[in-house]
Parts: sequence; C-alpha cells; structure tokens
Amino acid sequence: MANSTVINPVLWHRPLTGNELRQCLRIAFGSTIGFLLCKLFGWNYGVFFTVTPMLLLGMVPVMNGHAARQLIASAVTCGLEVGLLGGLFGAHPALMTPIAFLLFLYRFAAMSRGSLFLFGANGVLSFSIMLHFASYPSTDLNDLIFSNIWASVLSVLIAYLMTALLPDVEPRPRPTAQPKAPHRMRHEALLGAGVATLSFMVFQIFDLRDSMSAQATTLLVLFPMHWNGALGYARRRAMGTLLGVSFGILSQLVLYDWSGQLILVAPLLWLGAMLFSHAHVKEASGSGVGFGALTTLGILFGQYLTPGNDLVFSALYRVSSIMFAIVATLLVCYLLHHLLNRFEATRFGH
Repeated sequence: MANSTVINPVLWHRPLTGNELRQCLRIAFGSTIGFLLCKLFGWNYGVFFTVTPMLLLGMVPVMNGHAARQLIASAVTCGLEVGLLGGLFGAHPALMTPIAFLLFLYRFAAMSRGSLFLFGANGVLSFSIMLHFASYPSTDLNDLIFSNIWASVLSVLIAYLMTALLPDVEPRPRPTAQPKAPHRMRHEALLGAGVATLSFMVFQIFDLRDSMSAQATTLLVLFPMHWNGALGYARRRAMGTLLGVSFGILSQLVLYDWSGQLILVAPLLWLGAMLFSHAHVKEASGSGVGFGALTTLGILFGQYLTPGNDLVFSALYRVSSIMFAIVATLLVCYLLHHLLNRFEATRFGH
C-alpha cells in the first residue's frame, strides 16, 4: 500500500545505501549553504534560498541539465507573469483570479505529463506565493521577482556543486514513465488548478500574508495529482509538519537569545535537514513525512528565525494554520474530484 511507509518499521531499521547517504548529505549541505549565503549577504526572502535547494535536491536525486533548465525556466516564467499580473491587476483580485486559474492550469498539465513535473511543481509554489504577496502595496515587486530568480539560479549552482563533491557511488536505475489516458490528465490538471485558485482566493480575501507555510501546504497536498494520493499525502504532511515544528521549537530553546549567531544556527539547520532527509530518502515516496518536515524546517529557519523574532510563536502558529489548511484542502479536493468524475472527458479512472 502507498501509505504503508508511514508505519512500516522495517523501512526505518534498514541501513542507508551509499547513494541514499550521499543524497542526504547533498540536501543538508545544499540547504545550509543557501541559508548562509542569504544571511551573510542580507538578501530578502530567505525562504526561497533555503527551501529551493531542498526541493531541487530532494526531488531530483542526481542533478542534471533537464532539471536545471526546468527550475530556471519556472522562475523566469513566474517572474514575468507575476510582474505583469501584479503590476496591472494587483489591486483587483477579481480580475486576477481567472487569469491565475489559466496559469495554474498549464502548470498542472505539465506536472501531469511527468517529463516537466519539476517545472510545474516549482512554478505552482512560486507563482501562488509570489502572486499573493505582489497584491500588497508594501511589497517591492522587483525585489520579490529577482530574489526568486536568483534563488533558483543559486540552487542550481549549489546542486551541481553538491553533486560534484558528493557523487553517487553507483548508477541509479532510470525511472520509467507511466503513460496516462487523456481524460486522467485533464482530471489532474483541472483538479489541481481549481484547488490552487481557490486557495489563492482565500488567502487574498482573508489577508493571510503571514501564512506562507499554510499556503504552500495547500499546494503540496496536490502534488500526488489525484484524490487518493492527496489523502495519503495529507496525513504524511501533517506528521512531517509536527516533526519540523518540534525541531524548530527545540532549536529556539537551545539558541535562546543567540538566534542571530549564524555560527550557532547553521549547524542546527544542517542537523535538522540531515535527520529529515534521512527519512525522505528511506520513504522513497516523493512527498512523505521526511519531505514535509524538510520544507517546514526550511520555512521556519529561512523566514522566521531572525534576531528578535519569536520562533516558538511562529512554529505554533505554523502548526495550527497548516492543520486547518490540510483539512480545508482535502474537503475541496474531495468535492472537486467527484464533480470531475461525473463527466467522461474528465474522469480519473477508466
């Protein structure tokens, strides 16, 4: 069963293979380097520089040109779209929403096809978060766009560096693509675009500018691309969130008033990333408990662990908002799944 990895004890007691250990090290060092560079140079939007290397090194076991092109193309495309939409319709969410749906739709269609999954997945996350923040007059749109593009370029460079310094010890089997029927791809694209657009609308209406992790969760739940997968992922995401938040709170307690000392913060981030990437590679399920914990950790450290900021409050707020986001997203996903299944052209199954 797809969800058996959550409770299967055999999975956790087997030792890591050489390739898995190297991937764990690549994720831990890559995310820590991105975090350190961001803090040392004073770049804004630290979450981009911490989480993007995690996503890239976690989703792509061995860095390659196809993945690099997808990530950079995704960032540039998001920048152009958010710049135009935010500049023209930033103060008019009602006009922006139908256009956002179409832009979500082609990204989920790319994810459904498989070969451009990284382009679509990174684009969905970046586009939704950036478009939401672009609607606030206080946001420097150019800084937001170029921070995301620079974080993607830097993540590609970091991923190549990590792959060169910590290469696999043996060749990996090539993944085999499973062909999908056209009606299933239409179902997946419409389901994803519909839920993502509704999520964007809710965050706009209720002015939720401080709930980036919850907003990301509503999109990450959709990555399995179907209702059964979303249900299984939601449980794993909730478990991962609790683990990531627990580690964040523990880190804050250990650091106390020294959260501004990078020499103390960086080893804790590396340790957390190493622990959760260990779970991620053992699950081998793409988006599991480990991946959820990783992204939660990256958001907490990248966005909220700053001098004078109370990470404990931020972490507890993250838990409550993410749990609510998971329940609400699953409800909408279930209803839309059954609506689409009423029509032959958008039916998920045979």
